[in-house]
Amino acid sequence: MVTSREAEITDDGVLVVAGREVEHRHDSHESEMSLMPIDSALVGALHVEYLRERDLGGDEHLHHTLFQTSTLDALLEGKYDGDVSFAELEGRGDFGLGTLDALDGEMICLDGNFFQVKADGLAYSVEGKARTPFAVVTVFEPDTSKTLSKPMDFEGLCDHLDRVIGGGATCCAIRVDGCFDHVKTRSVPRQHKPYPPLVEIVENQPIFELHDVSGSLVGFRFPDYAQGLNVSGYHFHFITADRSRGGHVLGCRLARGELYIDHEGDLRLELPPDVGLPTPDRSAKKGETLDRIERE
Repeated sequence: MVTSREAEITDDGVLVVAGREVEHRHDSHESEMSLMPIDSALVGALHVEYLRERDLGGDEHLHHTLFQTSTLDALLEGKYDGDVSFAELEGRGDFGLGTLDALDGEMICLDGNFFQVKADGLAYSVEGKARTPFAVVTVFEPDTSKTLSKPMDFEGLCDHLDRVIGGGATCCAIRVDGCFDHVKTRSVPRQHKPYPPLVEIVENQPIFELHDVSGSLVGFRFPDYAQGLNVSGYHFHFITADRSRGGHVLGCRLARGELYIDHEGDLRLELPPDVGLPTPDRSAKKGETLDRIERE
């Protein structure tokens, strides 16, 4: 059973959890952040580096490393103000997903290009000055590739991925390029303050049905114990091969395609000033909320 622990920042800026050390960029003016809840199992599986927005520039290329800004729990709470620019984000990865300032649509990053799927279901290029309140990206370096020659629906694809990836503690970036009989996607319109909770917004989300289309699934698998930090299990966005349409994936049927998997080992996490690390919550109520947001 995973338990929540207190993580302490030492004087030299190192985050220590259950005897393990995690690099933490610390400033003397942020003493109020010296104690924060963290899931020790997450630290045991991923090297989690905690950053502030000003620490984002000038990093070397890191292999098999995820970069994430903010947390899923913060998004659930209605914290939609963009904290990191896409100019900064592009230095951290060429593959990923997320959203934009004020929850203005779904974001897809593929081959180093950022796209915004707005509430009309159409994909638009994202300018570097635009900002995101939540995104996860990586430099995509697949270590596993397979041809998917048999048709499968979304559940069948996830089951197949479980067999290929293996143990549930593994975090992966996943790309599927292929021909799809059907893809069901959604997006959300730009929100206005005071921001409503995400679960209320998706009750009236625009839904799009794409048929006989070529394109790419862009997504991640996070372990169950990462719930709150990101979506536990599989989370995919889709964009067509001509980069004209897409969105958050609610379902699909793949006719055939190519699968690429990048097993990740590290997570670099940027937190806005008003966001802390989440406390694990595996209650049925939390699970139902996530299902309403991610899969319905």
